[in-house]
Amino acid sequence: MENNAPNEINRVDSNLQDEMLAEQFLDRMINDFKRSKILEEIDQSLKNNDKETFLRLTEKLKSVA
Repeated sequence: MENNAPNEINRVDSNLQDEMLAEQFLDRMINDFKRSKILEEIDQSLKNNDKETFLRLTEKLKSVA
């Protein structure tokens, strides 16, 4: 009987790596989306001369970036 244990381990390692890459990709996309929305809100606060909102959003942006 043939020992397939090394092949199984390689397949599990490969699957785990794929899962980790997918998770990193999704995290990056979510952060990019959040950042984009905050930047839009910052632009709007500048157009409205809303200093309070601008300051709040720039602080929020620091935590996302």
